[in-house]
Amino acid sequence: MTREPRDAPQFYLTSPAPCPYLPGRAERKVFTHLIGLRAPALNDTLTQSGFRRSQTIAYRPACEHCRACVSVRVKIEEFVPSRTQRRGMRCNADIVGEARPARATPEQYALFRRYVATRHSDGGMADMSMVDYQMMIEDSHVDTRLIEYRVLPDAQDGNADRLIACCLTDRLADGLSMVYSFYEPQLEDRSLGTFMILDHMRRARVAGLKNLYLGYWVEGSRKMAYKARFLPQERLGTDGWVRVD
Repeated sequence: MTREPRDAPQFYLTSPAPCPYLPGRAERKVFTHLIGLRAPALNDTLTQSGFRRSQTIAYRPACEHCRACVSVRVKIEEFVPSRTQRRGMRCNADIVGEARPARATPEQYALFRRYVATRHSDGGMADMSMVDYQMMIEDSHVDTRLIEYRVLPDAQDGNADRLIACCLTDRLADGLSMVYSFYEPQLEDRSLGTFMILDHMRRARVAGLKNLYLGYWVEGSRKMAYKARFLPQERLGTDGWVRVD
Protein backbone atom coordinates (compact mmCIF):
# COMPACT_ATOMS: atom_id res chain seq x y z
CA MET A 1 0.00 0.00 0.00
CA THR A 2 1.32 3.45 -0.93
CA ARG A 3 1.62 5.87 1.97
CA GLU A 4 1.67 9.64 1.79
CA PRO A 5 4.73 11.18 3.51
CA ARG A 6 3.94 12.51 6.95
CA ASP A 7 5.24 15.97 6.04
CA ALA A 8 3.23 16.29 2.82
CA PRO A 9 1.15 19.50 2.86
CA GLN A 10 -2.49 19.23 3.88
CA PHE A 11 -4.95 21.68 2.28
CA TYR A 12 -8.05 23.15 3.91
CA LEU A 13 -11.00 25.25 2.73
CA THR A 14 -12.36 28.24 4.63
CA SER A 15 -16.02 29.05 5.14
CA PRO A 16 -17.54 31.81 2.96
CA ALA A 17 -16.80 35.39 4.11
CA PRO A 18 -17.51 38.85 2.63
CA CYS A 19 -15.20 39.64 -0.29
CA PRO A 20 -12.80 42.52 0.56
CA TYR A 21 -12.51 43.59 -3.09
CA LEU A 22 -15.91 43.29 -4.78
CA PRO A 23 -19.03 44.40 -2.85
CA GLY A 24 -21.84 41.91 -2.50
CA ARG A 25 -19.70 38.86 -3.13
CA ALA A 26 -18.39 36.15 -0.83
CA GLU A 27 -14.93 34.61 -0.85
CA ARG A 28 -13.48 31.26 0.13
CA LYS A 29 -9.83 30.32 0.36
CA VAL A 30 -7.84 27.14 0.18
CA PHE A 31 -4.80 27.16 2.45
CA THR A 32 -1.97 25.10 3.86
CA HIS A 33 0.79 25.55 6.41
CA LEU A 34 4.34 26.66 5.57
CA ILE A 35 6.43 25.21 8.38
CA GLY A 36 9.59 23.19 8.78
CA LEU A 37 12.52 22.57 6.47
CA ARG A 38 10.31 22.10 3.40
CA ALA A 39 8.67 25.50 3.75
CA PRO A 40 10.97 27.45 1.36
CA ALA A 41 10.59 24.98 -1.52
CA LEU A 42 6.86 24.65 -0.92
CA ASN A 43 6.49 28.44 -0.85
CA ASP A 44 8.26 28.63 -4.23
CA THR A 45 5.96 26.03 -5.77
CA LEU A 46 2.77 27.47 -4.34
CA THR A 47 3.61 31.09 -5.21
CA GLN A 48 4.23 30.02 -8.80
CA SER A 49 0.80 28.36 -8.65
CA GLY A 50 -1.04 31.48 -7.50
CA PHE A 51 -0.78 31.25 -3.72
CA ARG A 52 0.17 34.08 -1.37
CA ARG A 53 1.88 33.90 2.02
CA SER A 54 0.61 35.30 5.32
CA GLN A 55 2.85 34.32 8.23
CA THR A 56 3.06 30.50 8.09
CA ILE A 57 -0.02 30.15 5.87
CA ALA A 58 -0.11 29.91 2.07
CA TYR A 59 -3.54 30.66 0.64
CA ARG A 60 -5.35 31.09 -2.67
CA PRO A 61 -8.92 32.17 -3.51
CA ALA A 62 -11.23 29.23 -4.12
CA CYS A 63 -14.53 30.97 -4.83
CA GLU A 64 -17.12 28.73 -6.48
CA HIS A 65 -18.56 31.22 -8.97
CA CYS A 66 -15.84 33.87 -9.27
CA ARG A 67 -12.33 33.99 -10.75
CA ALA A 68 -11.75 37.72 -10.34
CA CYS A 69 -8.56 37.40 -8.24
CA VAL A 70 -5.71 36.93 -10.71
CA SER A 71 -2.09 36.37 -9.68
CA VAL A 72 0.28 38.87 -11.29
CA ARG A 73 4.03 38.84 -11.78
CA VAL A 74 6.09 41.46 -13.60
CA LYS A 75 8.77 40.34 -16.06
CA ILE A 76 11.87 42.02 -14.69
CA GLU A 77 14.19 41.72 -17.69
CA GLU A 78 11.72 43.32 -20.10
CA PHE A 79 10.18 45.98 -17.90
CA VAL A 80 10.72 49.57 -18.99
CA PRO A 81 9.37 52.28 -16.64
CA SER A 82 6.93 54.79 -18.05
CA ARG A 83 7.66 58.51 -18.10
CA THR A 84 5.54 59.00 -14.99
CA GLN A 85 7.33 56.18 -13.18
CA ARG A 86 10.75 57.59 -14.10
CA ARG A 87 9.67 60.98 -12.80
CA GLY A 88 8.59 59.36 -9.54
CA MET A 89 11.98 57.70 -9.13
CA ARG A 90 13.72 61.04 -9.61
CA CYS A 91 11.45 62.72 -7.07
CA ASN A 92 12.34 60.00 -4.55
CA ALA A 93 16.08 60.06 -5.17
CA ASP A 94 16.52 61.13 -1.54
CA ILE A 95 15.16 57.79 -0.28
CA VAL A 96 17.38 54.82 0.54
CA GLY A 97 16.13 51.29 1.18
CA GLU A 98 17.86 48.79 3.43
CA ALA A 99 17.08 45.07 3.60
CA ARG A 100 16.96 43.97 7.23
CA PRO A 101 16.10 40.74 9.03
CA ALA A 102 12.35 40.42 9.50
CA ARG A 103 12.17 41.88 12.99
CA ALA A 104 9.40 44.17 14.20
CA THR A 105 10.19 47.51 15.87
CA PRO A 106 8.02 50.14 17.60
CA GLU A 107 9.00 52.62 14.87
CA GLN A 108 7.66 50.32 12.16
CA TYR A 109 4.49 49.65 14.11
CA ALA A 110 3.78 53.36 14.55
CA LEU A 111 4.12 53.84 10.78
CA PHE A 112 1.93 50.77 10.15
CA ARG A 113 -0.78 52.15 12.44
CA ARG A 114 -0.80 55.52 10.66
CA TYR A 115 -1.03 53.79 7.28
CA VAL A 116 -3.86 51.45 8.26
CA ALA A 117 -5.84 54.20 10.02
CA THR A 118 -5.70 56.33 6.87
CA ARG A 119 -5.98 53.77 4.07
CA HIS A 120 -7.73 50.70 5.55
CA SER A 121 -9.58 51.82 8.67
CA ASP A 122 -12.46 49.43 7.93
CA GLY A 123 -10.27 46.42 7.17
CA GLY A 124 -9.21 43.40 9.18
CA MET A 125 -5.90 44.99 10.22
CA ALA A 126 -7.43 48.05 11.84
CA ASP A 127 -7.23 46.60 15.37
CA MET A 128 -3.84 44.89 15.14
CA SER A 129 -1.76 45.21 18.29
CA MET A 130 2.04 45.36 18.45
CA VAL A 131 2.03 41.63 19.17
CA ASP A 132 -0.13 40.99 16.09
CA TYR A 133 2.20 43.12 13.98
CA GLN A 134 5.23 41.30 15.33
CA MET A 135 3.72 37.96 14.34
CA MET A 136 2.94 39.26 10.83
CA ILE A 137 6.56 40.31 10.36
CA GLU A 138 8.50 37.60 12.18
CA ASP A 139 6.40 34.43 11.86
CA SER A 140 8.03 32.99 8.74
CA HIS A 141 9.80 29.75 7.85
CA VAL A 142 10.98 31.04 4.46
CA ASP A 143 13.63 33.51 3.25
CA THR A 144 12.03 36.79 4.34
CA ARG A 145 13.42 40.31 4.69
CA LEU A 146 11.94 43.63 5.71
CA ILE A 147 12.98 46.50 3.46
CA GLU A 148 13.03 49.78 5.38
CA TYR A 149 12.92 53.02 3.39
CA ARG A 150 14.29 56.20 4.93
CA VAL A 151 14.96 59.72 3.74
CA LEU A 152 18.70 60.37 3.46
CA PRO A 153 20.25 61.82 6.61
CA ASP A 154 21.24 65.07 4.89
CA ALA A 155 17.73 65.87 3.59
CA GLN A 156 16.69 69.48 4.08
CA ASP A 157 12.89 69.06 4.22
CA GLY A 158 12.54 67.98 7.84
CA ASN A 159 12.29 64.26 6.99
CA ALA A 160 15.99 63.42 7.45
CA ASP A 161 16.52 59.76 8.40
CA ARG A 162 12.77 59.32 8.86
CA LEU A 163 11.24 55.88 8.28
CA ILE A 164 8.62 56.47 5.60
CA ALA A 165 7.92 53.03 4.09
CA CYS A 166 8.40 49.29 4.68
CA CYS A 167 7.90 46.14 2.65
CA LEU A 168 7.90 42.55 3.88
CA THR A 169 9.53 40.61 1.05
CA ASP A 170 10.13 36.91 0.30
CA ARG A 171 13.04 35.71 -1.80
CA LEU A 172 11.95 32.93 -4.17
CA ALA A 173 13.91 30.79 -6.60
CA ASP A 174 12.64 32.81 -9.57
CA GLY A 175 11.88 36.21 -8.11
CA LEU A 176 10.85 38.41 -5.22
CA SER A 177 7.38 38.40 -3.69
CA MET A 178 6.07 41.59 -2.07
CA VAL A 179 4.11 40.11 0.82
CA TYR A 180 2.92 43.35 2.42
CA SER A 181 3.92 47.00 2.16
CA PHE A 182 2.93 50.17 3.96
CA TYR A 183 4.06 53.78 3.94
CA GLU A 184 3.60 57.25 5.42
CA PRO A 185 0.12 58.37 4.31
CA GLN A 186 1.03 62.05 4.71
CA LEU A 187 3.53 61.70 1.85
CA GLU A 188 0.97 60.62 -0.74
CA ASP A 189 2.48 62.95 -3.37
CA ARG A 190 5.62 60.79 -3.40
CA SER A 191 3.70 57.73 -4.72
CA LEU A 192 5.62 55.52 -2.33
CA GLY A 193 3.70 52.37 -3.28
CA THR A 194 4.86 52.68 -6.88
CA PHE A 195 8.35 53.61 -5.74
CA MET A 196 8.67 50.42 -3.67
CA ILE A 197 7.58 48.27 -6.62
CA LEU A 198 10.15 49.92 -8.88
CA ASP A 199 12.84 49.53 -6.23
CA HIS A 200 11.99 45.84 -5.83
CA MET A 201 12.35 45.36 -9.57
CA ARG A 202 15.79 46.91 -9.35
CA ARG A 203 16.70 44.60 -6.47
CA ALA A 204 15.42 41.54 -8.34
CA ARG A 205 17.36 42.53 -11.46
CA VAL A 206 20.59 42.93 -9.48
CA ALA A 207 20.02 39.49 -7.93
CA GLY A 208 19.49 37.92 -11.37
CA LEU A 209 15.85 37.08 -10.70
CA LYS A 210 13.19 37.09 -13.44
CA ASN A 211 9.92 37.92 -11.69
CA LEU A 212 8.36 40.27 -9.19
CA TYR A 213 5.19 38.81 -7.66
CA LEU A 214 2.62 41.49 -6.80
CA GLY A 215 -0.15 39.30 -5.47
CA TYR A 216 -3.69 39.52 -6.84
CA TRP A 217 -5.04 41.89 -9.43
CA VAL A 218 -8.83 42.21 -9.37
CA GLU A 219 -10.52 43.74 -12.40
CA GLY A 220 -13.05 46.30 -11.21
CA SER A 221 -11.34 46.87 -7.86
CA ARG A 222 -9.88 50.37 -7.42
CA LYS A 223 -7.57 49.05 -4.68
CA MET A 224 -5.85 46.72 -7.14
CA ALA A 225 -5.91 48.83 -10.32
CA TYR A 226 -2.32 50.05 -9.91
CA LYS A 227 -0.89 46.58 -10.55
CA ALA A 228 -1.97 46.69 -14.19
CA ARG A 229 0.43 49.59 -14.83
CA PHE A 230 3.57 47.45 -14.60
CA LEU A 231 4.11 45.85 -18.00
CA PRO A 232 4.94 43.43 -19.42
CA GLN A 233 3.45 41.12 -16.84
CA GLU A 234 2.04 37.62 -16.65
CA ARG A 235 -1.35 36.76 -15.20
CA LEU A 236 -2.22 33.28 -14.03
CA GLY A 237 -5.29 31.77 -15.67
CA THR A 238 -6.75 28.34 -16.19
CA ASP A 239 -4.17 27.66 -18.93
CA GLY A 240 -1.18 28.88 -16.94
CA TRP A 241 0.68 32.17 -16.98
CA VAL A 242 -0.43 34.43 -19.83
CA ARG A 243 1.64 37.41 -20.95
CA VAL A 244 0.00 40.87 -20.95
CA ASP A 245 1.68 43.81 -22.72
